[in-house]
Order: sequence, then structure tokens, then C-alpha cells
Amino acid sequence: MLPLAGGEPLLVQTVRRLGGLIDPPHILIITGQRLVERTRSLLPDVPAQNVLAEPRAASTGPALAWATAVAAGQDQGASVLSLHADWFVGDDEAFRVTAREALEAAERHDVLLTVGVVPTRVDVAYGYIVPGEPLGGNARRVARFVEKPDATRAAELIQGGALWNSGLFAWTAARFFAETHAVAKEIAPHLPALRRGDVAAFFRDVTPIAVDVSHFERSKRVAVVAGRFPWDDVGTWTALARVRPRDHQGNVVVGEVVAREAQNCVVWSAEGPVVVDGVNDLVVVRAHGVTLITTTDRAQHLKTLLEALPAYLRELT
Repeated sequence: MLPLAGGEPLLVQTVRRLGGLIDPPHILIITGQRLVERTRSLLPDVPAQNVLAEPRAASTGPALAWATAVAAGQDQGASVLSLHADWFVGDDEAFRVTAREALEAAERHDVLLTVGVVPTRVDVAYGYIVPGEPLGGNARRVARFVEKPDATRAAELIQGGALWNSGLFAWTAARFFAETHAVAKEIAPHLPALRRGDVAAFFRDVTPIAVDVSHFERSKRVAVVAGRFPWDDVGTWTALARVRPRDHQGNVVVGEVVAREAQNCVVWSAEGPVVVDGVNDLVVVRAHGVTLITTTDRAQHLKTLLEALPAYLRELT
């Protein structure tokens, strides 16, 4: 919901990026209950009923099972494109070309399809996909997934043609639920609740699990197409240094910020002035009445920090 990679919130950029590919009435947004009204206000063209509020956070496996069930309820032959709203994409048209190719490959080959972004650097924060045998067109079977290798291993994978696991997925509803029954034991027993429209019971009883694990790492019907568009996961504050311009000292500053003799810092202020003086490699964020100060190295562990904070601070952040 923040304008991290430009003048608009990432969520707004994400939906606009689908223009010409998927119309707003066919866009489903999965979010938490406390973000529903804000989401609807940011996206007035998306029907209010298409903003789906999870009764509890249960990771992407159950969330996407729910969304796919909603899509199938509207059209039994539905295909689904799944994407996150925290991405920087540098070429929207190239993204749409790849997304369309992913949907077509998922339908043609009857597979769960993942888009692997062609790497531009060695990055240990991403998972990697090793493509296997060709299926036709640009689609290939997935030989294996490699989760967050060290730098040496990542470099070797890239040299061998491995791709970043972007989290951009496509499938038909029929194939998704066939694979759910085949391999996703955490989700499959609870699908009857979804079929009868009892979303609360489904989320109450389902086991939280990421769709990468529940489906993609287990299924034998998984394929990949390469995405050749500028892409970054804006999942940490340090990612801003890759998607926003830096000043002459290497700093990224947003808002009312004064940086004096500071280098390679990321400073974000949504509330009043922030001054950094004589420091290097810091992340400083001021928003919602909370100030975060950490190092650029430790910023990637923000999730661990949030889990350790008192509950009232987690709500504010």
C-alpha cells in the first residue's frame, strides 16, 4: 500500500499492470480483514466483493485454493494467474506478454506453471528454478527447485541456466484441484468446506502452508517459462536501492529527509523530518508513529524482527 517503487502504491501499480490482459471484474484480491476497506478505496474499479478477506493468515496455499474456488464458481473452465503485489516490474508490456504465455502454456500442457525470471545478478535471497526437458514453445518441465542457495551455488545455478522463482503462477482450476487432491494433504481434506461456501470453516481447520511447498515442490505436473522483464521483489527496505534512484552518496531518500555525510543509506519518512548524519549502511523508516533503525545487512530479517516485537507494535507496523 506504499508508493515504494514510484508515485503510486505497489498494489495500484500491480492491478494497472494487468490492463488489457485481465479486466477488473475478473481480478480477485486476497488480503487481511483490517486492509479490506483501504484496498477497496485504492482500487475503485475492482468490484468490492472481489476483495477477499482471509479469516486468518494461512499462507498462500489455502489462500489460492480459496481464490481458485471462487474463480471456478464463476466459470468451471477458469484459468488463474497468481501474482504478488509487492513487486517492481520495469516493463509492463513485457510482463503481460509473459503472463499471457504462462496462461496459454498452463492450459495447453495441463500443468501448474511458474514463471522464472532471468537473473541479472547473484542473489541469495531468492529461490531458483532449474528448467528440465522442453514441453513445446517456451515451456519446459521443472527439474528442481533450489531454495535460497549461498552465493557460490547461486552463481553456479545461473551459469547453468537457472531462473529466479518469481512467484508468478498460472493454472487451470481443474488442474489446481486435481493436484491439490494428489499432493496437498494439508489442504485437500478441507476442500468440501469451500465447495459448500463455508470459508470460515475452511480457514479454521486448514493447515497453513505455502503453495510453493504444497503444490509446486510435490507435483509431477509442473512447468516453467522464462520471464524476460525487469523484476524485483520489494520485500525488504534495501530493495529500494535497486528500484529507486540514489543520490551522489548512494543514499535512497523518500520524504522529508536530510542526509549529511551519510552513505549507502535507505531513509523513508512518511511523518515529518528525519536527519541522518555521519552514518553508513543504515535503513531508517519513520511511519505510523514508529521509527525503525537497522542496518542494510539486517534489514532482510525484518520478518524475524516483527515476530519478536510486542503485539501492539506489530499492529502499528
